[in-house]
Amino acid sequence: MSSNSQDIRRAILSKWHETLSKHGNLFSSDSISGTSPPSVFVGSYNYPKVFVGPMVPPIHGDTSLLDSPERWKEKSLEDIVNFRLNLVRGIQTTSIDQTEGRYIENLQEIAMSSKPIDSDLTFEKSTSSHVSLDGESAPFGPIGVIATAKFSGTTSEKSIEKIFYDKDLKAQDAVLNLYDSGIEISKIQKCFSIGMLGQKRKLVPTKWSITATDDIISKSLVGKILDYNLIDSCRLFSYEHLGNVFTVILFPHRWIYEMIEAWYSNGVLGFGSDYEDARGIDHPPAIAGAYFAAKLGVLEFLVKHKIQAGVVILREIRPEYAIPVGVWQVREGIREAMKQNPVFADNFDSALALASNKMSISKSEWLSHGNILKLMRQKTLSDFF
Repeated sequence: MSSNSQDIRRAILSKWHETLSKHGNLFSSDSISGTSPPSVFVGSYNYPKVFVGPMVPPIHGDTSLLDSPERWKEKSLEDIVNFRLNLVRGIQTTSIDQTEGRYIENLQEIAMSSKPIDSDLTFEKSTSSHVSLDGESAPFGPIGVIATAKFSGTTSEKSIEKIFYDKDLKAQDAVLNLYDSGIEISKIQKCFSIGMLGQKRKLVPTKWSITATDDIISKSLVGKILDYNLIDSCRLFSYEHLGNVFTVILFPHRWIYEMIEAWYSNGVLGFGSDYEDARGIDHPPAIAGAYFAAKLGVLEFLVKHKIQAGVVILREIRPEYAIPVGVWQVREGIREAMKQNPVFADNFDSALALASNKMSISKSEWLSHGNILKLMRQKTLSDFF
């Protein structure tokens, strides 16, 4: 990455500001009629009283693509931003403990629906169509406080409906049950967020539910791979999308995991990382939800192939990634990386050198901001038996 990367980033942000000023204010009205993908959103502002509501575009038909991250990996950043801007957020202020009542029940029906939902909303006043864009937060479409809401055409996903009515099932068991049933992670997250899972149910801000879902599933997968045999060679997987370059190194070792991110800010190279061994991580990761999203993506590969390995994931965030669109792109990026043909290396040092060659960050820089060598030197319990 060149030293003028910050100038490139500013130019890209300027371009997005110009684009959004032209197209970001298309919808402004005191009502909307459209088809929800289906989608619901729970905010975190003013927790424990939060903004809750459906997300509805001003169009009818099959809108499922607008809020289905698993289908976005071939889309451009511009496509994805436009998906988000098309979704109008209807909101009402609700306590997180209020998981019953007609309004929340409507949203739960939306979350468990197997197809898009016809929706008609009226707002207390015309929607606010200002688009927030700071290069860090994901952009949002227009927002309106709901006066009335009407939904029709819901068709419940049977596996979700079964879990919803099982109030003796713990939330983490409900998440794993849905995952094992083949329900997409983005849909499980919505159900978690809108208070549909577990014994003591409450609303969970969407961004928290995303991280919690990835964490619950990845912990379960770690429990499985600890019984598998170690791989016998170092393997390197890579994938690039949306201005993000991912490289995954697998090496012969009992489960240890580290993710290191690198980015430029004001011309200065910044790093973030965190790590764990078989005992897991006992604190919020320094790199937040990306840590669990990437971990889940690589663990799915290990479970599928019934192998155990040490894992290092390197993520280079280039200036082109001017508008963060969510940690889904980390999960899907790693999933795609693990579908590629691996490059084999003689040892970990060679694998890290190969990984660095695919990026603009040197091997020494990655190592100096990570802890993987220290982890590899530590003896595990299995070394003593």
